[in-house]
Amino acid sequence: MGFLDEINSPADLRQYRIEDLQAIADETRQYIIDTCSRIGGHTGASLGAVELAVAMHYVFDTPRDRLVWDVGHQAYAHKILTGRREQLKAIKQPGGISGFLRRDESEYDTFGAGHASTSISAALGMAVARDIKKEDFHVCALIGDSSLAGGMAMEAVNQAGHLKSRLIVILNDNEMSIAPAVGALSRYLNRIKEAQSYHDWKEGIGDALQSVPGIGDRLRAAAKSVKDAIAAAVLPGALVNELGFKYIGYVDGHNVPMLVRALEEAKKVDDGPVIVHAITQKGKGFPNPEKNYYAYHATGPYDPKTGLPYKSTKAAPPSYTQVFGETMCELMEQDERIIGLTAAMPDGTGIDKVLERFPERAFDVGIAEQHAITFCAGMACEGLKPVAAIYSTFLQRGFDQLIHDVCLQDLDVTFAMDRAGIVGADGPTHHGLLDITYLRGYPNIVVMAPKDEAEMRDMMLAAIEHPGPAALRYPRGNGVGVDISESPKMIEIGRGEVLREGTDASIIAYGSMVYPSLAAADNLAARGIKVQVINARFVKPLDADLILKAAAEHEAIITVEEGYLAGGFGSAVIELLEENGLQDSVKVARLGVPDEIVTHGDPKVLLGQYGLDADGIAAKVEATLEALRKPSAAESRIRAVR
Repeated sequence: MGFLDEINSPADLRQYRIEDLQAIADETRQYIIDTCSRIGGHTGASLGAVELAVAMHYVFDTPRDRLVWDVGHQAYAHKILTGRREQLKAIKQPGGISGFLRRDESEYDTFGAGHASTSISAALGMAVARDIKKEDFHVCALIGDSSLAGGMAMEAVNQAGHLKSRLIVILNDNEMSIAPAVGALSRYLNRIKEAQSYHDWKEGIGDALQSVPGIGDRLRAAAKSVKDAIAAAVLPGALVNELGFKYIGYVDGHNVPMLVRALEEAKKVDDGPVIVHAITQKGKGFPNPEKNYYAYHATGPYDPKTGLPYKSTKAAPPSYTQVFGETMCELMEQDERIIGLTAAMPDGTGIDKVLERFPERAFDVGIAEQHAITFCAGMACEGLKPVAAIYSTFLQRGFDQLIHDVCLQDLDVTFAMDRAGIVGADGPTHHGLLDITYLRGYPNIVVMAPKDEAEMRDMMLAAIEHPGPAALRYPRGNGVGVDISESPKMIEIGRGEVLREGTDASIIAYGSMVYPSLAAADNLAARGIKVQVINARFVKPLDADLILKAAAEHEAIITVEEGYLAGGFGSAVIELLEENGLQDSVKVARLGVPDEIVTHGDPKVLLGQYGLDADGIAAKVEATLEALRKPSAAESRIRAVR
């Protein structure tokens, strides 16, 4: 019988001897490998944080002591040790537990986290609340070295050092986010590791001075200022001290007894915050830990013996991400002003291809979306044409910079929003359902969405050539399989297209919903209902002439979008009709995501639940027409009298 069979809570874990903890960690790691090999998941980061999870739950009295995790990529061991071992077998699956941290899932998930750089801010808030309420418990934040570089994390470090609140921060330093960590802070952390010999020398000198009979204590005290001066000159950890943090490190993040001792020391610090610097290896224990950093960050099912993914025998069209990367290289070859940029997601956005091909004109700025956008704005001021490839959900983090630094100044920056719409297993924190709403509300910006990968190439050219802010959204996953061999061609800004004629109703679809709308039209035609299908292409500016013409020629319009209905594409159409006095002459029915949190699950299933597939769109058209043609209550009474 293994250890894990007897561990259903951290309280169970704390019944074991410290000598047993490494074996418990090893068993936990193997459980993650075996589980993720069957269903996939965020494998790499979680494997790297196994010993950290074991040590934290062993040292701290959780859930009374608060553990605050950054993101959720690294929290699988945490879930296993907090009573969710069996539930891990369905993580990120329909009806299963979340791949991230959720307060409504477990009392041990003290703060929900799907985006990076939040843990220190949240933990500091908890620590201050504890002190105001005169309570007594420890607060411990875990953060990765790449997340620490995020502006929000550094803002929290700044305030924590100022407030001197009792707070423990564990730095999980593996020199990685999803890709290798970048930036000066990463180099700084590497210098800390290299300076370990100074730590040893300083402590050795101190011990020697103190051993001098009679005057040892005075000699050591007198030497302290000298040693501190040397530290400020040669020891990178001095920066941490200057910010008001005590520093413990570095420690081997895969040695549980060593971690336990370090955390016990951290608990003794009662006069301010302390950082425990743990060195870990992302993907530790993963079979086939090749230098393809992205391969084991988030995996699908794989062979647990080799770590290699199971190959699909079904040929699939290229992904939108792949098409974006290849098209960027093609356009950058023709125009030296075009710049490619991402925020710690080179592989996820396709910018990895650009980094390889044009290293002098491509940037990965790390987990720093706010900086990324204003950085682009600065380049645009000097005549360059930057393209920021950022997931829709992550672009939310730079909303103010997008408005204040780009749109307000009407600067030539293009935003390529990958993962727009329902993304699937990553769930609520990663669904890109807000970008239509948060982009269409401000002047100057052009907002568009392609119906397929060929139109995406054309829109990329149009967005980059547009002399101002432009954004295009496209979904996660593969394209529809259209021919993309032709060179990109210009699309007129604000011009939609009629794809199918029909007299009964008009479906106006945006982006990913165009092909399901065409399929719905086929289904309706078989039942004698003839509908027009319009590919809107743009939500800002709308093709006013085309939409007003559709309103004049049809008794019903059905708008379809893969985003929240509030303030979305359908709302834009209704506003256009109202501005032109047509709000009462045509019935408008909107299809999209209602005002609720969308869970994780298979995208096709989720889209079907919201009626965003061919069957759902056809049903909406039929119901709308039936309601229009059904006699009103007054008409029914008149007929009854007659």
